[in-house]
Amino acid sequence: MDTTQDYLLKGAVHLRQLRMGYRAGIDPVYLAAACNAGPGERVLDVGAGVGAASLCLAVRVPGCLVSALEREETLVTLLRQNACDTGVEARVEGFCDDLFGLSNFPKAPCFDHVMTNPPFMEAGHTPPPNTLKMKAHHEDAHQNVEGWLKACLCLLKDRGTFTMIHRTDRLDQIMAFLWRRVGGICLYPILSKAGGPCKRFLLTGRKGVKTPLQNIFPLIVHEDDGTYTAQAREILENKKGLEELLTAGLR
Repeated sequence: MDTTQDYLLKGAVHLRQLRMGYRAGIDPVYLAAACNAGPGERVLDVGAGVGAASLCLAVRVPGCLVSALEREETLVTLLRQNACDTGVEARVEGFCDDLFGLSNFPKAPCFDHVMTNPPFMEAGHTPPPNTLKMKAHHEDAHQNVEGWLKACLCLLKDRGTFTMIHRTDRLDQIMAFLWRRVGGICLYPILSKAGGPCKRFLLTGRKGVKTPLQNIFPLIVHEDDGTYTAQAREILENKKGLEELLTAGLR
């Protein structure tokens, strides 16, 4: 495999990933930061790729147990190696399986938390030339985002937390599906700069609760000069979770 050696969280996470195809950026780091897991709790990362979000969460929350579900065997091989190189192989387990046809994975709702970075593009969009990148970015024709979310929620305990990242132009569709399934939702629009367009969002909520929308907190990544904001540095470099930042008043 033609791979590169990369690092997240200021070197705490070792991430070997394919040189061509989907490559992890800041999205999985933010996804892991939004997952409010605690020591001893079980977390499922759906569509885990080479493990960026799983490893960031395991490093940030010592003691949490992460099951990383990925359907591409090549990526699972890298995921398992990354867990060893990061030193969290005892708490991050990679599973090669398909979310829509689980065969080697527990099917009961046994997870305290589920986090996911689903394919962003609807079926029918012009695919990229790289096959693995296409599979990471594009929904299957027979399984849209609603099917992905439904399958994720089936694996989550009642009152467990659900965390996802997606494109803002799909927010209406996603919120409509989650209505009466997930409550107490917090939305985190992700902006490259203050006042700029919002292309992606984070969402957290709890399965089976009826509490209405709780809060909307914008996450601004860059200052006007292109440097990271203080908030972004806390997440991307200092291993802080979103709840910790918001409690401290760093918005």
